[in-house]
Amino acid sequence: MSLLVTHARLITIPAGTADPGYIEDGWMLIEDGRIAAIGSGTPDATADETLDVAGAFVAPGFVSSHSHLFTSGLRGLGVADTLYGWCDAMLGTTAHMTPEQLYWSTLHGSLDFLSNGVTTAYNFTDPLQAWESMVDGKRTGTAGIRGIEYHYRQADGTLDAGIRFVDASGMDVTVGSSDEVFDRFAAEVAHTRAMDTDYALGSSIMGQVQWSPHPEAAEFEVEAMRRYGVTNQAHFLESPEAVEHQQSKFALYRDAGALGLGLMFGHFIQTTPEIIAESVAGGASMSWQPASNGRLASGVALVPEMLEMGMKVGVGLDDQACTDVSDPWQNMRMGIYMQRARTKDPLSMMPELMLRLHTLGGAEIMGVDDRVGSLEVGKFADFVVVDPRMPDVGPLWHPVRSYVLAMSPRNLKAVYVGGRLVSENGVSTNPLAAEASAKVHELPGSVIPLRGHPH
Repeated sequence: MSLLVTHARLITIPAGTADPGYIEDGWMLIEDGRIAAIGSGTPDATADETLDVAGAFVAPGFVSSHSHLFTSGLRGLGVADTLYGWCDAMLGTTAHMTPEQLYWSTLHGSLDFLSNGVTTAYNFTDPLQAWESMVDGKRTGTAGIRGIEYHYRQADGTLDAGIRFVDASGMDVTVGSSDEVFDRFAAEVAHTRAMDTDYALGSSIMGQVQWSPHPEAAEFEVEAMRRYGVTNQAHFLESPEAVEHQQSKFALYRDAGALGLGLMFGHFIQTTPEIIAESVAGGASMSWQPASNGRLASGVALVPEMLEMGMKVGVGLDDQACTDVSDPWQNMRMGIYMQRARTKDPLSMMPELMLRLHTLGGAEIMGVDDRVGSLEVGKFADFVVVDPRMPDVGPLWHPVRSYVLAMSPRNLKAVYVGGRLVSENGVSTNPLAAEASAKVHELPGSVIPLRGHPH
C-alpha cells in the first residue's frame, strides 16, 4: 500500500542543518512503509490512499533516547523520594513480578508511548538481577538472578506493541563466572536480533557501573560492546546523593575505553568541567530527561554547555513512573524552561533545537538516525498529525515554535508507524490494547517496598 499525505504543515527536521525544514503546504508520499518523496504545493505523485490533513502539522514521531517501558503500571510510587528511594518503591515492586506480568507492563507502556506520539524508544529492560537498596552510593550485588525469560518477555512486549526500539539489558556482573555473565547477555542479544529488524533496531547494554560494587564492571561492559557489536547507555551522575563517589566512577569507564566506543551517558547531571571535556574529547554522548530530572529532584544537566563543546545530545521521556505522563511536548517545554531559568538566557534553549533533540538528536546518539528521527526520503514513515485548531491555539506567528510551545496530546490526532495508523485521538489500534490495560490493572498493589518506603 502507498499513502499520500496532503495539505500538511510539514516539519521534517533534516539532517546536517539547524533548519527545522518547515513546509507551509506540504505533501509526503509513502511506499512500503518508507518515505518516497516530499514536496510543497500540488503533489507530484499519486497513491493507493490519500490522507488530507487540512492544515494540521505533520512531524516526525518523537524519539525517546532513554526509557523504561515496563513502568507504566507503577505511577505514583516514591513521590516523596529522590532517585534511590523512588527505585526502592518502584523496583522493589517489580522484584516480585513474573515474566508475564512484565510482558503486559512493557506492552502497556509501549502503547502509551505510541499514543502520545513517541514512535521510537531506547528501552531499558528490568534487569535479571532484582533491585537492591543503595548503601553509600552502591548496591551489594548479592541478589539472585531471575530466569532469562524475564528479559525475553519484556522484549516480546515491546515488539508486539509495534513501537520501534533499541533493547537494553544489564550484564549483572556480580552473579556467576565471567563466562556465565557473557552467556546470559549473549542470549538476550540473540533473542532481540531474531526479531523483525524494522522494529527491533538494535541491542544495547544497560550500563551499571554507577551502581555496581564490582571493580571490573566497566571492563565487562566494554568487552561486551566489542564482542557483540552493541552500544551502551549508562545511568550516570544522576542523583544528588554520594556525588564524589559517583564522579569517581567516571575514570572506570574512561580507562576501560568505553568513551571511544560511543558510550551514552544517561542524565549526566552531577558533572565537573573536566568530566564533560574528557567525555566530549573521547566521543561520548548524553541523553537528557528534563521531566524525570525535575520529578526526582535530580538537578539540571548543563546541556547548552555540552552542545557548545560538541557533545551529541538526545532527549528521553525516561519512564511513566517518574515522568508520570509520557507527554513529549511537556518534556520539551520543561527542558526549555529549566535551561532558561538556570542560564537566564532565552537563547540557551530555543524551541527548534529542543524539537531536534527529541527527534533526530535522540536517533543520532542511539545510532539509528539512518532509519528514524526525521521525515526524509528513504526513512521509515513514522509521523504524528497534530491539529493546532483542536483545541485552537490562535494564529501561528511562528509555526515551528508554536508546535513546540503550544501543542499537547490534546492536539495529537493520529500517530503513524511505517505509514500505518497506530493511534487515533489517543486510542490505540493495537488488538492487544484492551487486554494490556486489564492485565496492568491486575498488578500486585500491596507489596511491601524495600526500606519501608511508602507506595
